Amino acid sequence: MRTALVLGTGLIGTSAALALTQRGVVVHLADHDPEQARTAAALGAGLDSAPEGPVDLAIVAAPPAHVARVLADTMRRGTARGYLDVASVKGGPRRELEALGLDLSAYIGSHPMSGREKSGPLAATADLFEGRPWVLTPTRDTDTEVLNLALELVSHCRAVPVVMDADAHDRAVALVSHMPHLVSSMVAARLEDAEEAAVRLCGQGIRDVTRIAASDPRMWIDILSANPGPVADLLADVSADLDETVRALRALQSSDEAKRQEGTAGIRDVLRRGNAGQVRVPGKHGSAPRAYEVVAVLIDDQPGQLARIFADAGMAGVNIEDVRIEHATGQQAGLVQLMVEPKAAPVLTAALRERGWALRQ
Repeated sequence: MRTALVLGTGLIGTSAALALTQRGVVVHLADHDPEQARTAAALGAGLDSAPEGPVDLAIVAAPPAHVARVLADTMRRGTARGYLDVASVKGGPRRELEALGLDLSAYIGSHPMSGREKSGPLAATADLFEGRPWVLTPTRDTDTEVLNLALELVSHCRAVPVVMDADAHDRAVALVSHMPHLVSSMVAARLEDAEEAAVRLCGQGIRDVTRIAASDPRMWIDILSANPGPVADLLADVSADLDETVRALRALQSSDEAKRQEGTAGIRDVLRRGNAGQVRVPGKHGSAPRAYEVVAVLIDDQPGQLARIFADAGMAGVNIEDVRIEHATGQQAGLVQLMVEPKAAPVLTAALRERGWALRQ
């Protein structure tokens, strides 16, 4: 791939353009908002000018509701040898293109499974997709050349290609992305009118659950409008679980011992099922999840503290597998939880204590 055209210079389009540009591909940028395309160009994502002739690959990074229209216009103009979209739903756009009677041999659907709570070109980074799954949904009609162009794009973005059927993809993202986002938003909505004294007690648990609720509502309306059926089916199942859990909790309030035992069994069941599901979430680099030891370090909220901890861990020959930070309420301090291999925990603990760090048991 030598040339590309990115139509839509938001977070995903600009990030892909940045990655391609860094790999030596000449990228042209277009957007319904010319100012946004100019911003992406100023960031080094490419040229905010039309190509002089057909490019190798046209990448449509428009909202799901507009993908089919933009693709159809681009394909009818013969803009590229291959066409690809990065929308978060795949079945609907393809059916729209089929209904328009287009030859889809030069088209392949795709979805990079990466993003941020922020949107727009200023939130873009060239490494946004690194190590992340990038779904491709070819059909029997897809030209081999177009599939190869898509694979080259994924490689340039240092993502991991995953081939799926379009409708299976839509059911999958409803489960692992769309439904969880709505649940996160519903939990966060409980905080809107909560008493300030209660909100001040927020810890890492509520931050973890509500983090993705900070995303742009306009973007998520577009996404959910393109995949409402599978998401609604999943939420109906969650609703049934919620009803059972509420009944179990009410039973725990009963003065009848048999009802309390029934309530305990109901809560135990939902927690057990949650444990079983959580274990299936892939771990580091998509591998099976592993159990790490936690080394908890108390730090002041000052510049350089985290860098010092990581440097000291490196000097001790310990690799930090994951890290979490809990900020103390009302204090300029926090607790850094360093996840390491079990055999490395004693080594790291001794090294950090030797260097004067305060550890929590």
